[in-house]
Amino acid sequence: MSIDEEIVLGEGVAIDSGAASVVMRAGSGAIDAIIMYVGFVVLVNVASPLLTSVNFAIVRALTIVLFVAWFVGVPALVETLTRGLSVGRLALGLRIVRDDGGPVSARYALGRALVGLFEVYLSAGLFAVIASFMSARGKRIGDMLVGTYAMRTRGGRKAMPPVVMPFGMTEWAQQADVRRLPDGLALTARLFLGRAHQMSHDARYRFGTEIAGQLASYVAPPPPEGTHPETFIAAVLATRRDREYVSGISAQRLNAEEFQRLSVLPYGIQDSDN
Repeated sequence: MSIDEEIVLGEGVAIDSGAASVVMRAGSGAIDAIIMYVGFVVLVNVASPLLTSVNFAIVRALTIVLFVAWFVGVPALVETLTRGLSVGRLALGLRIVRDDGGPVSARYALGRALVGLFEVYLSAGLFAVIASFMSARGKRIGDMLVGTYAMRTRGGRKAMPPVVMPFGMTEWAQQADVRRLPDGLALTARLFLGRAHQMSHDARYRFGTEIAGQLASYVAPPPPEGTHPETFIAAVLATRRDREYVSGISAQRLNAEEFQRLSVLPYGIQDSDN
């Protein structure tokens, strides 16, 4: 199996991951770039009268800081708050997601924005377009470095049904140790389960066995003797999802408790009503 820029099973059989085309990415990027350039010009014109009495060196330094803050900070903030959206992507039905299909966080958005300053704005998008044409999933350099891609949110296939824990695997799943799966492998396994019914019997069993073999190196102990490959794949993915959900709920509860402690004044001091 090859898990690279696109999801490929076995003998060159590709699974559609919903990645946006280079043309759609270029269109959404052009919309965002125009908005950003126009906004920066307006911002400079508004700030210029306020800096007329300031030393030229200070004005130059402030301009550089303003430029970086606008073309790095603003895109990163927007992408973080909207979970991968922007004006251009919203117009064309795209969203930036992680390689495993999950939503991007501030770390991913900031990394993309930092690289985007050079490959999109300072190069007029030349580097981004070249990189996208060389990538099977239309990734630009920033996507390759942080592990993201642009996914279609309109005009794509219907969402796949959720993975459920197979019958008889609950007891094994409760005791199994599932290490973090590579994003490409997790996405390949999930897409395989959603497309398996479209494959021939032989291809379905061969690809399922191949994926299950790769997953087995991240799981201990192995599944019960005689477990079907697709049953094992579904059990691993369901276990991974359920544990991440429980971990996320626990983290939210701890954050809420910590915030509650920090909001209370120490030593029994009563807070005053303002």
